Amino acid sequence: MQSQNPSNALPTIWEIPEALWGIIAEILCNAYPSKRRGRPRCCFRLIIDTIIYRFRSGVQWNHLPKELADDSTAHRWFQRWCNDGTFERIWSILIQKCQGLGGVDWQWQSADGRMGKARFGGEKVGRNPTDRGKPGTKMSVVTEADGGPLGITIAGANVYDTKFLAETLNAIVVDRPQSTQHLCLDKGYDNPTGRAAVKDASYPSYWRRKVR
Repeated sequence: MQSQNPSNALPTIWEIPEALWGIIAEILCNAYPSKRRGRPRCCFRLIIDTIIYRFRSGVQWNHLPKELADDSTAHRWFQRWCNDGTFERIWSILIQKCQGLGGVDWQWQSADGRMGKARFGGEKVGRNPTDRGKPGTKMSVVTEADGGPLGITIAGANVYDTKFLAETLNAIVVDRPQSTQHLCLDKGYDNPTGRAAVKDASYPSYWRRKVR
């Protein structure tokens, strides 16, 4: 659900601002302290900037601008941070910081999924019914009112959104506050499985109902 006040919109981030980097740097330095010996560690700030550029632009890893980090190095650290939970820790701390500044609108939330290609396979891959049965994945995201992501899950492209709604809601990376919260869903979740997931997560739901 988008905010009704356009003045709330923030500029697109292509490089880590100084204040934000201070928070992320502390997390990374604690997780990966510098070694006294051996090869110098790569610049984590440049790695983060490279990852942001990669996902903002959609460019392939091996087509990154020369002024950014080496593509193999950036991709290796990206995979490592995904697998060891570093990105999730960064995500949760940033949400807490934003929440402390009043930047997270918990009152209205929204969840939905989208499908994408999976050319290189993986554990959570299925036949994409909208892409001639080619391998694909489905990403399910829950956001706060202004579109800030709170939780995300991945499944095969042939899994119905409603089947892993509960997993998506459980993937919210911080504890939800004790306040009135509403969850907006489309009609694809208007079924026993979707309603049960919403009820178990203690939301009063709002969805576009199917025509009977």
